[in-house]
Amino acid sequence: MTGQTTVINPPRTHGRGEELRAAAATLTNRLEDDSAVLLLAGEPGLGRTTLLEDVARSFDAGPVLRVGAAAAESRLPYGGVHAVCCAAARTGAGLRRTPRTPEGLLDLLRAAAAGGPLLLCVDDAHLWDAPSRAALGFAARRLHAAGRVGLLISVAGHRAADPDFAGLPVLRLGPLPRPAAQALLADLLPDGVDPGVREELLTEADGNPALLHALVRRLTSEELTGAAPLPRPLADAGVLASVVGESLTGLPAGLDDLLLTAAVAHETAPPDGRTGVDADLVLRAAARLGEAAAPPACDRQAADLIVLADGRLRFTGTLVRRAVHTTARPDRRRAAHRALAAVLTADGHRLPALLHLAHSVTAPDPVLAEDLARAALDPATDASHLQRAAALARAADLTPGPTLRAERRTAAAEQALIAGRPAQARGLLADAGGPDARATVRGRAELLRGVMTLGDGPVADAHASLLFARSLLAGEAPALALAATVAAADAAWAAGDLTGCLSAVATASATAPTPGPGRPDPVRDYLTGMRAILEARLADAARPLRRVLDHGWTQEEPEALRRAATAALLLGEVETACRAGARALAAARARGHEAFVPQTLEYLAYAELRAGRHARARAHAEEGLRSALHSRRRNTAAHHRAILALAASIEGDVDEVTAQASAALATARSHGLAQTATLAEWAAGRAELGRGRPSEAAARLGPLVRPGRTGGHFAVRALVMPCFVEAAVLAGRVDEARLVADEFELWADFGADRQAPAQLARCRALLAAPDDPDGTDTLYRQALELHEQADGDFEQARTQLLYGKWLRRRRRPREARGRLREALHVFERCGAGAWADQARAELRANGEAPAAPQDGALARLTPQQQRIARCVASGDTNREVAQRLSVSTRTVDHHLRNIFAALGVRSRVELTRLVGREQ
Repeated sequence: MTGQTTVINPPRTHGRGEELRAAAATLTNRLEDDSAVLLLAGEPGLGRTTLLEDVARSFDAGPVLRVGAAAAESRLPYGGVHAVCCAAARTGAGLRRTPRTPEGLLDLLRAAAAGGPLLLCVDDAHLWDAPSRAALGFAARRLHAAGRVGLLISVAGHRAADPDFAGLPVLRLGPLPRPAAQALLADLLPDGVDPGVREELLTEADGNPALLHALVRRLTSEELTGAAPLPRPLADAGVLASVVGESLTGLPAGLDDLLLTAAVAHETAPPDGRTGVDADLVLRAAARLGEAAAPPACDRQAADLIVLADGRLRFTGTLVRRAVHTTARPDRRRAAHRALAAVLTADGHRLPALLHLAHSVTAPDPVLAEDLARAALDPATDASHLQRAAALARAADLTPGPTLRAERRTAAAEQALIAGRPAQARGLLADAGGPDARATVRGRAELLRGVMTLGDGPVADAHASLLFARSLLAGEAPALALAATVAAADAAWAAGDLTGCLSAVATASATAPTPGPGRPDPVRDYLTGMRAILEARLADAARPLRRVLDHGWTQEEPEALRRAATAALLLGEVETACRAGARALAAARARGHEAFVPQTLEYLAYAELRAGRHARARAHAEEGLRSALHSRRRNTAAHHRAILALAASIEGDVDEVTAQASAALATARSHGLAQTATLAEWAAGRAELGRGRPSEAAARLGPLVRPGRTGGHFAVRALVMPCFVEAAVLAGRVDEARLVADEFELWADFGADRQAPAQLARCRALLAAPDDPDGTDTLYRQALELHEQADGDFEQARTQLLYGKWLRRRRRPREARGRLREALHVFERCGAGAWADQARAELRANGEAPAAPQDGALARLTPQQQRIARCVASGDTNREVAQRLSVSTRTVDHHLRNIFAALGVRSRVELTRLVGREQ
């Protein structure tokens, strides 16, 4: 341990406000006329005790009995019940003798409550003796017989499913969200900390507040400010043991070996944390270490640490697993690796066996490193990208030469990035691309940095990195140089840099390797078609893009399918683009290409949006947002937020548009994402138009249709133009609208957007001279005929709405009613709430009272509010709702207050009942 620095004890709990409110509301509301029970569950260090104390302090409806784990005489029968009896005695309401039956605890609580509200807080109840636990569970299930008594129990996360507690309401504590962990760290270190050190502390703590406390206590002032290097590992045995407590001390030898072997198996080839590791493998390997271990189901002490289910062993908490691994002696860890290697070799699993063997040696071993790297790079090896990354990284550690070591670290980073682990990839690249490395290795490293920055960073920096990578790779690795150039074109596209995009596409097209005679060349065809599109030569683009599309349908590679989807979108074949995007997504998931998933969902959601399927676009964007945030791709996340804002602008959910567009714009402005910014601003403007505020809509949309670098993104400007023309005409800015409509005519003639001709006819109808009603009528009818050819219900309904409004003003009410009814039905069918309201208002003005949109109280809520209400009714906490819908907890809080006000309910319980009745 290093010297200790000065640490300020934080004055408040961070990141648990939602849990505190949920617990307090559950107890307080129910205790008005009934009993209430709640379990707090979570792994060590997450703050169960702190939250329990916070709830106890906030309870002012009556007396509070507190029973801590230390107060319970857990070794004696009914020791826990005795502790409750003592706590009650301090209030003057205890019994003379400790009850020795489950019913006795219920009698004790009834006497202590004496008809008024009472709260009993029991900390770490899983440590109680068995009779006390049984009595506590019995009382919890029959608490209504004791009167107005609240019971708040904290248990280790996995013990909430124990028979004593199973079925009771549970509030599970998860890791602190990143902002809360940052706030906690700021309280712990009010004088600040080096930014790099801060990020390492937050990453190492992984949202565990007790671990963050312990890490800060470990470091000196010099280490915190970056003046001295950090100790490695940062969370060492002492730190982890201080958080986990005494649960790992005094274990029998067989159990000790079992835990260590399971932890080593998990650390070396991390599986899905929810499924654990193969129990048979671990038990056989543990038996080689010494005394045979019994399965954890047969041992009470083991069951508190590791769980056996469906042939898999899973630790009861991530922190427990880390502590088991780190606190073991190095020689015992190496022995566990050798034991696992022996079993895996016998079973024929070459790569994991070599990887464990590599972890059992301490000195460079070029032969073992070569065997391990060869197995990791062999396509025939059955292994995930994450396993390949781990194997290549370990092979690099065992490689004595710096050149080959750098190459293997770079290869490991490539595999980690494909697996969706950019942070791990960046760590591997830190030592991979030094000045002594070969140009090809440095170029591969720079290509990876550029790709990662394109997903999470300023796209101008990504563009520069990718062009530099191309220059390093051009001589010895032309295929990788081509990939770098294409990625540079993507970066320029995201930035709205048409010149840079054209330059990169032209360079890539000129330098792309030529395949053999008669072989397809989809990459060159794609580049040729893209260049023609960017230069507004659609006729020249059609043939090569068609070849890309035809070739892509025969492939199973995610990248080839995604290229096909893009080609279809550029050709204006939106339905085909959606199908190709769905296939690309399935291929990426099947091959474990996690890095491709959020980006593929971005393409798919955008295609669905162009197809007019806004609900489906929302579903894909919500999934893409979760995936992007999980893999730390903030640029991709911002794009998904912009699509969610566009979908919400159709639904008429102004709060959702504002929240998603603001979040998207925050990233777009700092990272130079012109396309994302244009989509987000378009959503905000269209929402204003849907609300019947054309002046505000025109003010927002005007800058987006402006030509040049100060206007909107070159690929999105034309899509915004019909909205601007409508808003500008309604706002009296007819001359501006006419200029934009003239330019939009060029886009409609271009032929890449099947909706554009119908939208152009609608724009011309809006701009038609007032003294030419026949011409206006003809243009509206022409627009509707063109809509029929192009599909797209929402746009057709918008034209019907405008046509109906015009007919009503021309005193043609019968014709107006028909158009308005059709518009209303389509708007209701596609969930366009605000636009449906406009159609209803027009029908009422036309003398017809349209039916309410749907029966029930939930109809008064916006679509997003309905989603949140149903999530809450299903038992989700605000944080779980936020995670499911990819919004902030603050946004959920805001919506929930509005939901309560709109429905006239006072609590989550009342909301649940109301939703249940309507369903």
